[in-house]
Amino acid sequence: MTRSRSIAGGDTPGRSSIRVRPAGEDDLASIAGIERRAARGANLDQVRLAIADPGRFVVVATIDDAVAGWAKTHWWPYSDGPAPVGHYLGGITVDPEARRRGVGAALTQARMDWVSGRASFVCYVVNATNAASIALHRRWGFHEVARATSFHTIQFTGGSGVLLRAGLDGMPQEA
Repeated sequence: MTRSRSIAGGDTPGRSSIRVRPAGEDDLASIAGIERRAARGANLDQVRLAIADPGRFVVVATIDDAVAGWAKTHWWPYSDGPAPVGHYLGGITVDPEARRRGVGAALTQARMDWVSGRASFVCYVVNATNAASIALHRRWGFHEVARATSFHTIQFTGGSGVLLRAGLDGMPQEA
């Protein structure tokens, strides 16, 4: 799949367009650079496996053909307390130089679009102190379901995590 879509200001003079496309192995070096500059630490072997997994979606956002951010989805085949079986929006990292330009929103929309063809709802978990991420996801109707120190294999340091859920485009939500 090689589709790219222009997001936020692509035709506005003086603004660079953001394009989102599926990630490939050739994007791993750019992803590693973004993770380094953002002081994060994604496991590139796990990213490589996610790219190859047809049940997951890994995307990159580009500005002027340079990778500015990346994100992925997860599929959890079992429930964990209040965290249901289903698709989850996974890690997202935007290059610090590209933040506040719509990259996170473009990556989120692309993943929401992908999941909407497969499920009636999507979940995501985040550290309760990450107000920026929680505010971003409210645009898509995410609402809090539960708080805990962990969901599935994700452990939250320095506090609790929040499980959020959103319905997808008119499809009935399963419980």
